[in-house]
Amino acid sequence: MKVMRRLRLYHAALAVLVVLAYITGDDNSFHAWLGYGVAAIIIIRLIWALAGVPQLGLTRFYPHFAGLRLTTAMTHPAISRTLLLAIATCLIGVTLTGIAMDRGRTLSRADQAITSPAFVDGGQRAGRETHVGEVDEGLVSEVHETLANLLVLFILTHVAYLVLFKRPLALFMLFSHTPTKGDPSP
Repeated sequence: MKVMRRLRLYHAALAVLVVLAYITGDDNSFHAWLGYGVAAIIIIRLIWALAGVPQLGLTRFYPHFAGLRLTTAMTHPAISRTLLLAIATCLIGVTLTGIAMDRGRTLSRADQAITSPAFVDGGQRAGRETHVGEVDEGLVSEVHETLANLLVLFILTHVAYLVLFKRPLALFMLFSHTPTKGDPSP
């Protein structure tokens, strides 16, 4: 299987897991499992990048501004790379803060969910399902949520940029287009 086709499959798996993790943010157990899935995919991607394949190297996330001109600003690779760097930074931050808040409880006690009693003081956790020993993480939780919302913003910007300025690549990554001899390489 060609490298770019494998990258496309990796991208699709990561995208599905991230979207599901975002929309299940209130379901602690399923959300945590999805987060660990995202972590596994990030680790696979890092190992893949360290394998030495140029298309998968970590330099793809570093924006190079050489040759950036006003006339080429919207299609210059620095734009895509800046968006990729922002997405990667937010994604890694969201994943690390999620793991820090979970502390491995989901992995070690997968079936030991209990229903917490309704707390009168402050109304926190009223009627919500929680894991044994779970505590509010305060600042880490706020950082996690903020990074998740920034991630969505950067992903939407990334998708819009690709659709507007790099349509063949966007179609290829969405499994809608297979490059032919005359098409530029994705």
